[in-house]
Amino acid sequence: MKKYSVAVVGATGMVGQRFLGLLSSHPWFTVTAVLASGRSAGKLYREAVEGRWAMPFPIPDLIGGLTVLDAERDAETLVGKVDLVFCAVNMEKEKLKALEERYARLELPVVSNNSAHRATPDVPMVIPEVNPEHLAVIPYQRKRLGVKRGFIAVKSNCSLQSYVPLLHPLRKFGLGRVAVCTYQAISGAGKTFARMPEIVDNIIPYIGGEEEKSEREPLKIWGTLDGGQIRPASSPVITAQCLRVPVSDGHTAAVFASFEKKPQREEILSAWKNYKGLPQELQLPSAPKQFIHYFDEADRPQAKLDRDVEGGMAISAGRLREDSVFDVRFIGLSHNTLRGAAGGAVLLAELLAAEKYI
Repeated sequence: MKKYSVAVVGATGMVGQRFLGLLSSHPWFTVTAVLASGRSAGKLYREAVEGRWAMPFPIPDLIGGLTVLDAERDAETLVGKVDLVFCAVNMEKEKLKALEERYARLELPVVSNNSAHRATPDVPMVIPEVNPEHLAVIPYQRKRLGVKRGFIAVKSNCSLQSYVPLLHPLRKFGLGRVAVCTYQAISGAGKTFARMPEIVDNIIPYIGGEEEKSEREPLKIWGTLDGGQIRPASSPVITAQCLRVPVSDGHTAAVFASFEKKPQREEILSAWKNYKGLPQELQLPSAPKQFIHYFDEADRPQAKLDRDVEGGMAISAGRLREDSVFDVRFIGLSHNTLRGAAGGAVLLAELLAAEKYI
């Protein structure tokens, strides 16, 4: 596989920092540019994040010496210098939509961690093991944008990773109704305990916009390509509640599901154990060898113990049992800044490269 030069937009934020950690030793991607808001532009990266570096590893040496560019003013300087842009910048939605389209119109492929374009009908929102076929919408998007190389591809909301991958192999049983309650780590808000003292000894039962995303985005992921756009699926019916909890990393989901044909416990466990996606078939660098890990212990999975399974890129499940209202219930867990954010975007970029979209 050839080497690709990449830029990280929003490099000073928590997800941007995760991107840089993952990309600093990546076999395919080399970071050659970092971009952020005008407040950080012109500084060396290590200076821009002084006092704000939140990762459990040091700033990669080569990246620390890069000069931070302005995400808006310096977009044109990337043309001809990078093959791919990872976007995790924190910006008002309409401005962000325009910025990502601007990069794409400059013939720069964009892999975004942001929500701005998740509802755009010709922008694929992909969990690589679940709906890689949606990448086929990219030629239609390119036609709309009037470009040959540029495009936007997005990953879904971080909390979806804790339950959508577990429900996906069960759709063959006629998945009809789903209720989910997510218990989401503070890093999903870009916070550490030092920067979010209100979460200590507390649970906050509201995350703005999160429940709507949790109910709507899976239907696009399970949608179909029709007439140059992705048409969302009409089922299952999903209801969600989302809470912020005092956990550093790792989103947990309590899931309840009903089916047209209720599967046996052994059928569900077999479906999870044997499920593989295109990333596993292609042996992409960031893909977990075993996509779904099931824990038999009654008190697992736990965020502190299990969020880093397979480098934080696997999905964990446990406590599968019958339910008195729905057919079954179970617990899911994913690492929200790895599988749910930067790692999921890097895996998507690997898939795009392997499938010749980049």
